[in-house]
Amino acid sequence: MTVCKALTIAGSDSGGGAGIQADLKTFQELNVYGMSALTAVTAQNTLGVHGVYPLSVEAVEKQIEAIGEDMGTDALKTGMLFSSEIIRAVAKQIEKYRWEKVVVDPVMIAKGGASLLQEEAIQAMKEVLLPLAMVITPNIPEAEVLADMNIRNLEDRKIAAEKLYHAGVKNVVIKGGHVNDGDELINLLFDGNDFTYVKSSRISTKNTHGTGCTFAAVMTAEIAKGQTVQQAVETASAFVHAAIEQDLHIGNGHGPTNHWAFKQGPLHEKEHQ
Repeated sequence: MTVCKALTIAGSDSGGGAGIQADLKTFQELNVYGMSALTAVTAQNTLGVHGVYPLSVEAVEKQIEAIGEDMGTDALKTGMLFSSEIIRAVAKQIEKYRWEKVVVDPVMIAKGGASLLQEEAIQAMKEVLLPLAMVITPNIPEAEVLADMNIRNLEDRKIAAEKLYHAGVKNVVIKGGHVNDGDELINLLFDGNDFTYVKSSRISTKNTHGTGCTFAAVMTAEIAKGQTVQQAVETASAFVHAAIEQDLHIGNGHGPTNHWAFKQGPLHEKEHQ
């Protein structure tokens, strides 16, 4: 039996909706063995981030080394990296183990508005991490920061994707959740040559906590299994759509998505079987 493995290098969400908790749930749902390297611990729930406690650079390095020296990984994703020092340490380890299937989710701001990335870390991300990325998966506010431009429409997204590609990223996915494209949600993929639009119906809800982490985790799992980037984007779009559509109704703020919806179907169907 061949087991595909995926590594998440990210922060912990005590509420379980985002971060490594969302990543590991997603890997499990897609039949991929999940591993993790924590960068920070957050005190977090659906109402917001109430504290961020970064680990030391040495602690992050040792976790990644433990995976690299023994188990290895078929693909990895980065999430909340917090500081320039951690970003540079992670990039160094990726180069050390010659990991090429790298999905970068440039986590900057939580759903409640709390900053999860220090200002000086943005430049470090551009300098050392983006050139190592097989795929980057920013939402529109993150793409605006990384591409240093305003994004108002689909054409702006295409320009931003080209700018990020020329920064060294092999494939750019700019997600459409933060812009009003009418009844459609469009995730844009640019591979350096062609633009691909992956569309789904837009769902009106505030319960979208963890969607960015989950989207990137699906892509990582699918790439670990040998799927193409386009196939991974299509699966990620479908997975997240199902996760939002089958709402869990947890918490009083931005509720988490339903990680088992894609694989198991609607909750009410399961309850009556």
